[in-house]
Amino acid sequence: MNAITDAEFEEAVALAPETVRRYLSGKGWHAERDMSGGELWERLPEDEPGPPFEVLVPLRRRRDYAGRVAAILETLAVAEERRPGDILREMRLPPVDWQFLRLVPPGPSGTAPLVDLVSALTGLKELHTAAASSALTPQAVQPGQKPREVKDHVAAVRLDQTRVGSYVVAAHTPLRIPSRQEAAWQAALFDAGPFPGGPGSRASEPYARQVSRTLFAGVTCARAAADETLRQDSLSDFALYAGAGLSANLCEALVRIAGEERRQFSMAFAWSSEVPMEQSSPPVTITQRHVEILDAGAKDLRERLGRETGAILHGFVTKLHTEDRDNREATIYGSFLHEDVGRSRRVRVRLRPEDVDPATRAWRNGFEVAVTGDVESRGTGVRMRDVAAFVVRPE
Repeated sequence: MNAITDAEFEEAVALAPETVRRYLSGKGWHAERDMSGGELWERLPEDEPGPPFEVLVPLRRRRDYAGRVAAILETLAVAEERRPGDILREMRLPPVDWQFLRLVPPGPSGTAPLVDLVSALTGLKELHTAAASSALTPQAVQPGQKPREVKDHVAAVRLDQTRVGSYVVAAHTPLRIPSRQEAAWQAALFDAGPFPGGPGSRASEPYARQVSRTLFAGVTCARAAADETLRQDSLSDFALYAGAGLSANLCEALVRIAGEERRQFSMAFAWSSEVPMEQSSPPVTITQRHVEILDAGAKDLRERLGRETGAILHGFVTKLHTEDRDNREATIYGSFLHEDVGRSRRVRVRLRPEDVDPATRAWRNGFEVAVTGDVESRGTGVRMRDVAAFVVRPE
């Protein structure tokens, strides 16, 4: 299992010493001392007592360079319980931040029910979307319409091979490291502006690192808010954590990861050594009880703070409500332009006086309508208020 193949041996020649050291640093290894022509790196075993793992990293390419790198790969394969080829492939990746989602599904280790995995991957996508949105604009309820930066970030997230464990989904996000010229420009900009710290402050980080950091902070705060609720036996104010990356959207993503059975899961984080991360980032475990509280917290945030302005609803009028002549309403079955295609729902819309006749014609003739207004959560549904435009199609 841990023996390197001939093809992998040939590939090892192409690895630069800096690449090997960067990988070791990102995995928790530490350079202990210099030895003849190399550096001795060590890492203690994570789950069992015993002497540390050791590898000797060559500082220069010599005749035996490939053999030394091959020995490092075989030692790493033992330490990480992975094939040398998988480690070699990861070493050749550009700088990336990692997120490891550890599921605990029933059945043999290394397998997961399809329905659990689909839910978990959908939740992971929504988790990145929520964190990317909060990295730009922290708020308790993120709007459905996402900026281009958020969409581009989510599109750049890659899934890697699963890791050893019950079922571990590995995802990574590439970091765009600024060139020296860009870094100098950023340094001049931030030193001259109101941002303390200059380069190396959060503002000068790659956006993908800001998202990774916000993702870790948001998940950590979600766990903290749920723990506080358990201690107080009453729902804590999740909005207090919005500035750190917690949002109703992030809580909903965590609930989706847990699936219909609301199974326990955990998330771990690893950071590219190209952009040092000084803050400790221990794994975060979300239990079934936490999931129930996060669900309640997300609903509370949406009910109190979930008003979204300028939403566009496409659909058909299915009912006119005439009980209150001063506040005419219509039920429209359709979907919002900013949401996933195919997600239809019934939305109760408060009509302006000039909207009553067009809504009536659309209802009688089965015409499609497009309505622009503000959307807010009410109980298990949504309502639209402050209508700005009511258009009947094909009129």
